[in-house]
Amino acid sequence: MAETRASRIEHVAAASVAVALAVLALKAGAWWITGSVALFADALESVVNVAAAVAALLAIRLSALPPDANHPYGHAKAEYFSAVLEGALIIVAALLILHESWAAWQNPRPLDQAPLGLVVSAVATGVNAAWAALLFRRGRAGRSPALLADARHLLADVVTSGGVLVGVALVALTGILWLDPLLAALTALNILWSGTRLMRESVGGLMDEAVPAETLARIRELVARNAEGAIEAHDMRTRHSGRFTFVEFHLVVPAAMTVTDAHDICDRVEAALKAELGNATITIHVEPEGKAKHRGVLVL
Repeated sequence: MAETRASRIEHVAAASVAVALAVLALKAGAWWITGSVALFADALESVVNVAAAVAALLAIRLSALPPDANHPYGHAKAEYFSAVLEGALIIVAALLILHESWAAWQNPRPLDQAPLGLVVSAVATGVNAAWAALLFRRGRAGRSPALLADARHLLADVVTSGGVLVGVALVALTGILWLDPLLAALTALNILWSGTRLMRESVGGLMDEAVPAETLARIRELVARNAEGAIEAHDMRTRHSGRFTFVEFHLVVPAAMTVTDAHDICDRVEAALKAELGNATITIHVEPEGKAKHRGVLVL
């Protein structure tokens, strides 16, 4: 099942490259038709989308490799590197757009064939919106940081493109030429914010952040419910690594309990956690009751 899920994620990532190329062609065409610097900014972000989609595909393929002697915990963190790269590319694109915006502000020019360019750009935006929705569904189902990063970036692109479309239409209707570079600059600032947030979240994954509080509460509940016969559990630690969750803790059992009985408890707990978490690695250190930190209740 895990292999099937990984394969599906890879197929979606490969399709993202094709979608990004198609959207880039449409947005570049809209810019070429109109000469709008705001539409140029929108097209430049699509260049980043293509590069990011390729990076995500490579990272997902690498993360699916099984553990080996040099990487005994697997390669799942490769997806976080892809997300960090995407954030860096977004920031570079934002700076390039700001440069072009300043040049256009100093020398504004009227738009050519604005209605046709707007239609082409609107089609590209619609494609991005539909694909972002699909990426969110597949990324959450497969717990893929790379797909979710791509989805968030595309969603930001959709919002930005919508604003650009409205703004360029206003330029065409009013003839106020400085609106075009102003929109491009605002687009760049929005992209810059998106890129920095994405990098911050990805670095958190590389730094082995714990699971969210609600997930941790659910893990504690499942351990307490399935560890009947044990005295307590303590010193729990958790972390995410791409699609995988790592959980480890100490389980205190009665001194007279056999190794087989203690092992059965661990099996029950592991089965419950894996059923809840999906791809999970559970490490349980069994200790005699003299190691208990509390008495009379299963404590996490």
